[in-house]
Amino acid sequence: MALLPVSEAKNRLLGKANPIGTVETVALGEANGRVLAADLVARLTQPPFDASAMDGYALKASDAPAIGAELTVIGTAAAGHAFEGTVGKGETVRIFTGAPLPEGADSILIQEDAEKLEGDRIRTRFEVIRGRHVRPRGQDFAEGETVLPAGMLIDFSHLTVAAAMNHPELSVYRRPRVAVLATGDELVPPGATPGSAQIIASNTFGVSALVRDNGGEVLDLGIVRDRPEDITAAIDKARAAKADVLVTLGGASVGDHDLVQSTLKAAGMELDFWRIAMRPGKPLMVGALGEMQVLGLPGNPVASLVTSLLFLEPLIRKLAHLPEKRREVQGVAASKLSANDQRQDYLRAKLTRDRDGNLVAEAFAKQDSSMMKIFAHSDGLIIRPAHAPELPAGAPCPILLIRP
Repeated sequence: MALLPVSEAKNRLLGKANPIGTVETVALGEANGRVLAADLVARLTQPPFDASAMDGYALKASDAPAIGAELTVIGTAAAGHAFEGTVGKGETVRIFTGAPLPEGADSILIQEDAEKLEGDRIRTRFEVIRGRHVRPRGQDFAEGETVLPAGMLIDFSHLTVAAAMNHPELSVYRRPRVAVLATGDELVPPGATPGSAQIIASNTFGVSALVRDNGGEVLDLGIVRDRPEDITAAIDKARAAKADVLVTLGGASVGDHDLVQSTLKAAGMELDFWRIAMRPGKPLMVGALGEMQVLGLPGNPVASLVTSLLFLEPLIRKLAHLPEKRREVQGVAASKLSANDQRQDYLRAKLTRDRDGNLVAEAFAKQDSSMMKIFAHSDGLIIRPAHAPELPAGAPCPILLIRP
């Protein structure tokens, strides 16, 4: 099977993915980061009455045609405690922010602009303008108004307005379920003491975090040894959990100890493609096991993370009804880059800005796909297309942002 170009591989993967249509109802406090499945309509009007925007005095503007007008204070209105009477000619009500505007009043004289006189009297020290410092009924939203449209990713501001609209629950799309399976006799979990031929398993944690950051939920299938029966048991767990995607980490090649692909095929997986014209990440595998999509990521940690950014992230976001993140930007190379071969390269790089504001990418000298430390200190990946000629320092180059 020939190496597949990155763009074609991505299009084939996403072309078979459909946004999840299942809807569930969650408590408002649990809806942050979820995608709204239906238009959210206001159940009431906000504010529900003409309200004071300031502490001061409620009055009729026509009773204070000029500075120096005197009025009699006939009562008090506070938030949650309306004045029940009517403001007549020459009268005013002491009012506080959020209180309903009393009947007969149309303006607020803020307290700094009122001079207290003897008894229950005040004198205006500033011009009163009709409607000033009054929040009219329905200024924010009206009952029956669609305030939040379906498809919106809920954040803190949306939760605030949803609560104000009197919604204790929201209808949201179910999160994509992603089963993550690490394979290999050489792997032990963090905290364990590795044997002489073993290493600490790390890929699961980065890949799982990326899934959660993009709207998915993770089923961690743990570390499975290089035995077909163990891999089959893990696949069965993913099926039983009705995972939308099964992500395997390592073991997807065809060596004597790479049993993931053959075991998945024996379980019924239809292989779409395998091996991509990219570096790192060539041994990427894509297939389907019934309704469950299968994405086999390379075992090398950096290759696993790069392919997660390029393939897993857009897949999860499409399933979750989210737009694809804009990670690719234009920059310039800080130093000369050699000509490239038939595979598209993704070079780890530090990013800075020059005096003109251009994004400048300096590739690390070492690019081995097992070196996690360099990836952790990188800001972006310089994209070197297949068969690209030598690139001189200062020349434009595309960059994939690691943290957009």
